[in-house]
Amino acid sequence: MLKVGVLGAGHLGKIHLRLLNQSEKYELVGFYDENQEYAEKIAAEFGYKRFDTIAKLIHAVDVVDIVTPTLSHYKCAKVSIKSGKHVFIEKPIATTVEEAEEIIALANEYNVKGQVGHVERFNPAFKAVKDRIQNPMFIETHRLAEFNPRGTDVPVVLDLMIHDIDAILSVVKSKVKTINASSVAVISDSPDITNARIEFENGCVANITSSRISMKNMRKSRFFQKDAYISVDYLDKVCEVVRMKDAPETPGDFDMILQNAEGVKKQIYYDNPTVEPNNAILDELESFADAINNNTKPVVTLEQATEALRVAYQIIDCFKK
Repeated sequence: MLKVGVLGAGHLGKIHLRLLNQSEKYELVGFYDENQEYAEKIAAEFGYKRFDTIAKLIHAVDVVDIVTPTLSHYKCAKVSIKSGKHVFIEKPIATTVEEAEEIIALANEYNVKGQVGHVERFNPAFKAVKDRIQNPMFIETHRLAEFNPRGTDVPVVLDLMIHDIDAILSVVKSKVKTINASSVAVISDSPDITNARIEFENGCVANITSSRISMKNMRKSRFFQKDAYISVDYLDKVCEVVRMKDAPETPGDFDMILQNAEGVKKQIYYDNPTVEPNNAILDELESFADAINNNTKPVVTLEQATEALRVAYQIIDCFKK
């Protein structure tokens, strides 16, 4: 079991603490939170060991789980990596692309592993269809959230949209060609609603919409590719795969047949995979333990998270101009 310590015991940090405490792949050593009064309360309530300095926690563990506000990700990762510790960093990896690139360089220099918490990669609905998403040419995503003051200190692109950016980059095997975006700040100082259109070199187009002032929550993506349509509902954890194949010469009574203007007939059929229930946050944390123990590449690498951050800032630059 890998000894792990958590930096940050806020809303998400408490979830990480609980899951790491349950995990059979980690030994939870303790946590650090800069709010000492709050940290004492958490320690008393849940029984986790509280460290009074970051340095003491880092010294006591093999893995540092960084669940602090984004502004401190770089500082926490830098001191952890320089101490020879593996790092799990909540998304986004850092405040700037330059910081993210330095984290990569340090991890390579000190020969430690890093993974970033893009948790939708572990969503059971996405996992069920990811291998079936092959060369998509049009992608449409909607990530809408009811208003929550937590997170409004950053644009909605870094708060919500980055989840979909990362998922899209993981299935489109092509470089980004052009990006166009528009955005509106409604009740925050930073944008609350953003729509972005990403064109890739291979011709794929992704249309992404994110809002944090919606009347209802929605997290859906649709992938269109040759002879297939795939939808993923991250919120309800369901997916749908609709495929087409050449129609049989003699269709059955219940076969769904489409005929185009050229007279080509296609049969539509459903090919829905089983969605295996899971705890996505526990899965991502334990997958990192596996990557360390087996010396394999983490599911969400520091490089992939940096690319998602780079695209996010390209979107932000669009509406800044």
